[in-house]
Amino acid sequence: MVRRGSNLLRISAVVAGAALIGLTGASSIAQTPVSKNSNSVAIYKDASKPVEARVEDLLKRMTLEEKTAQLVTLWEQKGKIQTDDGTFSPEEASQNFPNGIGQIARPSDRRGVTQTNAGAAGASAGSVNRNARETADYINAAQHWAVERTRLGIPILMHEEALHGYVARDATSFPQAIALSSTWDPALLERVFSVAAREMRARGATLALAPVVDVARDPRWGRIEETYGEDPYLVSEMGLAAIRGFQGSKLPLPADKIMVTLKHMTGHGQPESGTNIGPAHLGERELREVFFPPFERAVTELPVRSVMPSYNEIDGVPRTPTLGC
Repeated sequence: MVRRGSNLLRISAVVAGAALIGLTGASSIAQTPVSKNSNSVAIYKDASKPVEARVEDLLKRMTLEEKTAQLVTLWEQKGKIQTDDGTFSPEEASQNFPNGIGQIARPSDRRGVTQTNAGAAGASAGSVNRNARETADYINAAQHWAVERTRLGIPILMHEEALHGYVARDATSFPQAIALSSTWDPALLERVFSVAAREMRARGATLALAPVVDVARDPRWGRIEETYGEDPYLVSEMGLAAIRGFQGSKLPLPADKIMVTLKHMTGHGQPESGTNIGPAHLGERELREVFFPPFERAVTELPVRSVMPSYNEIDGVPRTPTLGC
């Protein structure tokens, strides 16, 4: 259990480091001195150092509480870091999360705020999502707090949904994934998700919960629309195109790109009775021949740093480890 926790923290740190080293403004963050009384720069804040060296240096400096804080993602409980009207509050954040926060989920929505206006996609009941300016202001305030008012100054990963375009107010919505896949046109997908990446990055998001590279093998399953279909080769090709659109083909990230999250590893697309998150009764051969290839190609051909586990079990074994990943 200790080893698993250590590896999980290392994975979290590598994802955060890889995602943020290439972000606009990261170089100024990286050059922040360790203290006002020293002219030296901590290795983890030195953008010229290798990622692995920066991760090792950072982990050595972190307390157990700070490591644990980096595993925290806020979504439903965003009220703990904002005022009643949804404005990010450094005071509330410092009081409730003095050791920092790993991620903020969907900063474009108003979770933690109750309003009387009509709802919108991804918003809590009775709430309207933030527009582009409001989202950028919210993220900017949160990042300033994280970098300037926590001990280690670790920026926050900001993740958003983007299955067929950025899911946010005033963003471009494209046809669902299954329709995009039906074009058999990887170049088109790359263009589509390049647009999504630009729109997300402009508002301050750093991580997309996409693409879905599940192979869909049960037509009763209600999430087929999120996939690129039933063929492992087609799913692989379309998945690679989406990744290139979102984050390009190398790190650090270009200024108009965003990190991806592969979903959902694995066997998610053939659940028992077509029931979402139901058990997947699959043998090893079928897993290796059908469901693994899109994930394997993505992580070997492109610099993918984030993979979301499926919610099911295979042969009685849960896909999600006890501590998550």
